[in-house]
Amino acid sequence: MHDLAFIFAGFFVGLVVGLTGVGGGSLMTPILIFFFDIKPYLAVGTDLLFAAFTKMGGSVKLARARVVDWRVVLHLSAGSIPAALITLFVLHQVGAASIQVQSLMTSTLGAALLLTAAATLYKALRGKAAPASVLRGQERLAATPRHWSLPLLFGAVIGTLVTLTSVGAGAVGVTVLMLLYPMLPLPRIIAADIAYAVPLTLVAGLGHASLGSVDWPLLGKLLAGSLPGIWVGSHLMSRIPERVIRSLLSVLLAYAGAKLIAL
Repeated sequence: MHDLAFIFAGFFVGLVVGLTGVGGGSLMTPILIFFFDIKPYLAVGTDLLFAAFTKMGGSVKLARARVVDWRVVLHLSAGSIPAALITLFVLHQVGAASIQVQSLMTSTLGAALLLTAAATLYKALRGKAAPASVLRGQERLAATPRHWSLPLLFGAVIGTLVTLTSVGAGAVGVTVLMLLYPMLPLPRIIAADIAYAVPLTLVAGLGHASLGSVDWPLLGKLLAGSLPGIWVGSHLMSRIPERVIRSLLSVLLAYAGAKLIAL
């Protein structure tokens, strides 16, 4: 019975990801903690690899369509991946399963979910403000940040957040990109966010696996549900108002975040 419940949970999260492009880590980790009573460190580690595998297919598809700005991906990765490795080193020294780390993970996860809820609501209300396309000859300018150091700084913050909580590479990442690259069209912002999340979640997930923080059988069940869910969600995307889904998702994430902080 539990096996079917895990597959259904994977399908539900995959459906939301397919509909909105965000929600993977933000939804899966609290679902595993609240509904299945999975320890926070196991939920985070398993969800990181879940995110890496679910976003990998989308990243390949976007790369083939040539909508990924690899300079943007490189800028963010230069900050996020070293930060993830440093965070993993600290977790290795302290012990991912220790009571102090578990407490830090739940409180940080709660804060990250509240941040993601705010970012998701911002996207629902202001998501159309980004330009629809880039004028010919201005592609390089559009992929240039407000200041060269900002992607490194924000990348490091997101890398630390993702490694500790598995949350932050979706809605938070998209919002950060919208602020750092105001001339970049929204489809390219989303493509860059998905592309840079793959190496980040893969590095962080494999690091957690080395700490024993990944439940491999559970990961298989979640993926068995999520992959069909993403396919269904992507086909329903044009039929359901995205603004309504994102608004409901932000309320759900805010509730989960507040509940985790109160633990």
